[in-house]
Amino acid sequence: MSEPTEIRSKPVVTKVRRTVLKAGGTLLISLLTPLHAFAAQILAVRVWPADDYTRVTLENDTDLKTTHFIIKNPERLVVDVEGIDLGPTLKSLVAKIQSNDPYIKQVRVGQNRPKVVRLVFDLKEEVNPQVFTLAPVGEYKHRLVFDLYPVNPPDPIAALIEKGQWSLDVPPDTMPPPTAEASPPYVEPKSGRPPQVTRMLTIALDPGHGGEDPGAVGRGGSYEKNIVLAIAKRLKAKLEQQPNMRVMLTRDGDFFVPLQVRVQKARKVQADLFVSIHADAFVQATANGSSVFALSEKGATSTAARWLANKENAADLIGGTNIKNHDKQLASVLLDLSTTAQINDSMKLGKAVLNEIGGINRLHKGSVEQAGFAVLKAPDIPSILIETAFISNPAEEAKLNDDAYQDRMAEAVAQGIKKYFAKNPPLAKSRMM
Repeated sequence: MSEPTEIRSKPVVTKVRRTVLKAGGTLLISLLTPLHAFAAQILAVRVWPADDYTRVTLENDTDLKTTHFIIKNPERLVVDVEGIDLGPTLKSLVAKIQSNDPYIKQVRVGQNRPKVVRLVFDLKEEVNPQVFTLAPVGEYKHRLVFDLYPVNPPDPIAALIEKGQWSLDVPPDTMPPPTAEASPPYVEPKSGRPPQVTRMLTIALDPGHGGEDPGAVGRGGSYEKNIVLAIAKRLKAKLEQQPNMRVMLTRDGDFFVPLQVRVQKARKVQADLFVSIHADAFVQATANGSSVFALSEKGATSTAARWLANKENAADLIGGTNIKNHDKQLASVLLDLSTTAQINDSMKLGKAVLNEIGGINRLHKGSVEQAGFAVLKAPDIPSILIETAFISNPAEEAKLNDDAYQDRMAEAVAQGIKKYFAKNPPLAKSRMM
């Protein structure tokens, strides 16, 4: 999905009439209230369509109050935004709605009454709207966000099957023999021992950031969110060349996915592994190298790991989540259930991947580091986070934008995953996926 176009309005210069009065020889200057002093300014409008949901963002110079309601037959969402006048930036929202948007047919905007603008979203299906505001953070000013979720979302596995990206079982005539090169995650049964179950392996790949959250930005203007999505798609294609592996992407386009939802997506498809892909950044442009991280229950293994985890965990603030909708109980359960066994398996996976990555790029540190990454807190899935290179380093930014380097990075991670499964065959699941 291409980067959405954006129109930012120029600050309105109001005319102030000055009145000069003389009183007892003292010069008095009276500043009259400008005509539009109390009208908020819409600075930018952005639309992020995706199968999961469509997000519309209005960025403005102050906090806005809204009311909204649904009208049936046909489905419409009506939003009244108080304290603004209709201007060219807000009018540009009409042209930003694409014909292939999954949930919005079109949007109409108008001045409903003085200082109140009405937006009417004509919908393609019934939606569950979430309308909320976000305080200024990073490069953003105040934001008013409309998230339009389908009332009846498809089952994630059914959706992947419909797209032709999912198979239900291992084709028996295509299962390769257990060679060192192929490293298939199964073992031939030995005499006197029950045969191991052969089944599909499900890998969740998590391209970091997306949508409102660009991630780190290189000096050359590269966005982390675009680079890691490209690498994830290359890795997906390589893993799916194995007849017994299939891959789910937590996002397959340019849209924001909250950290907790990324974990939930992996668990819904009963993933065997979770691999989050990022491109590191640091305040010093000389920092370089690739890294692999696993979860820690006891604290970070280094100051740098702690700093990075805090930065990545702030993604929800940048990308923007509806705090009122956070399931705090689920979040605490995920933390409590992050067991020693999961972390041990994650460390094994991390070492296998790190060994392969070291063959194509300098390692920032020669061992798997640990910290409290929120996205790695699936209690029952070995999970790692890969920093492919430092996007803040101009030389490594150039690498990250190079097709050949992206392909070598994807190949290295794929080999690491296969070698992990070769040494750690997965157990049978309670149901075939």
